[in-house]
Amino acid sequence: MTIVLEPPAPAERPAPARIGKPAIGALGTLALALGTLQTVVDPARPLLERELGVDSAAAALIASTLLITGAIVAPIAGKLGDRYGGKRVLLVLMALVSAGGLLSSLAPNLPVLLIGQTLQGAMVGALPLSFILVRKNFPTGQTQVAIGVVSALFTAGGIVGTLVAGPLAEGLSWHWIFAAPTIVIVAATAVVLRLMPNDPPSEEGTRIDWPGVALLSATLVALMLGLLVVTGGGVSPLAVGAIVLVVAALAAAWVAVERRAISPMVELRMLAAPAMWSAAVLTVAVAAISAMLQTFVPKLFQVSGEGYGLGLDTTDIGLFMMPASIAGVLAGSVGGLAVQRYGARAVATTGAVATAGILLTVAALHDTVWQLVVARALAAFVGGLITTALLASTATSVAQKDTGIATSLLVVIRLIGAVAGGQAAGSILDAGNDPTTGVPAESAFVTGFLVAALVAALSLLVVRHLKKEVRS
Repeated sequence: MTIVLEPPAPAERPAPARIGKPAIGALGTLALALGTLQTVVDPARPLLERELGVDSAAAALIASTLLITGAIVAPIAGKLGDRYGGKRVLLVLMALVSAGGLLSSLAPNLPVLLIGQTLQGAMVGALPLSFILVRKNFPTGQTQVAIGVVSALFTAGGIVGTLVAGPLAEGLSWHWIFAAPTIVIVAATAVVLRLMPNDPPSEEGTRIDWPGVALLSATLVALMLGLLVVTGGGVSPLAVGAIVLVVAALAAAWVAVERRAISPMVELRMLAAPAMWSAAVLTVAVAAISAMLQTFVPKLFQVSGEGYGLGLDTTDIGLFMMPASIAGVLAGSVGGLAVQRYGARAVATTGAVATAGILLTVAALHDTVWQLVVARALAAFVGGLITTALLASTATSVAQKDTGIATSLLVVIRLIGAVAGGQAAGSILDAGNDPTTGVPAESAFVTGFLVAALVAALSLLVVRHLKKEVRS
């Protein structure tokens, strides 16, 4: 009798755990609270100056500290999440953020508040960790939608923070602008711990590339500090050149270390992939354009020049800027659906063309409130669509074990693009100041809109390198 041995059936990849709406709701609530905590400082800054007895420069350190910490923590958190599991690292990160929120809410002076803000800066790493959990656990085919929802809720938190900071600070005390979001973060984290499945580590047995971590952190800190120093103005060309050299030297040293590392902090081949570097370039462009508009439009609302400007007060400006904030949130919500249906390349291409058209239009038509409100809202909506497309494309085009580090780098790059765009906008307006009135001339605003339109048009050169479709 002949015995025929059947070949072993190919091993099937375990299906991702199906997480229910309560788990996604908890993750979204956490993103909303983190976004709130990120933006409560700016509206309350005059009150903080008065209560803490510090000047504007010292108060500006509060926001700067959070940005710098975020730039350091985000890629580290993303890499650790890839290696040890997104849920495990997210819980550690939220413990740091909660401790920072508690310390900030009890701070008796500026130094203690800055320590609290340093811990709170870890919140920037929550987004890439959320994307790890979404990709590993969300049902196949809906990853892009879930990424859009989480991003939208983080953005919505920024609106909430702007709205509630004043009432909380004036009705209770400034301590509550940190305490209230922290309470929500603690509660949402507890629900995430209870409902979110554990995600298995991918490279737990490998050594961590600590030299790569240190050099990448040093490079990002030098870059962020350099941008903040240059943004402050009054920096000589020699100093700017020195900053550029320091950043370049640190980046070169980091690349040299990563090329020799057995298990590098960032796979350089991943960064060199067209889908990754094109997403990075486009992220810088979108963030820079958004920051430029965030400078130009409020300034046009405020100034009252001869034949241009509207002479509005701060309250009216805030009211008229609100549609743009809402549009950005809506874009994140529907952006995932658009990417799922049409692909990241189509969304980014359409968005870049639309952005350039909006900016050219507002360069010619900016005489009335409705023109500026509509233009800013449309640009915010399109920018939100592109941002969601880039995050979804990156999160789903790299290997699953690189989801956290890849998306975290985009998060940091977005911060850098925003700082650079704000600086460019300020320089354009300063260069166009009327020496007699001290108010930027209308031509300065037109130039600024045209420069932003040029950035949008040039971004089309790299859109074609995005993957046409994204996988879940």
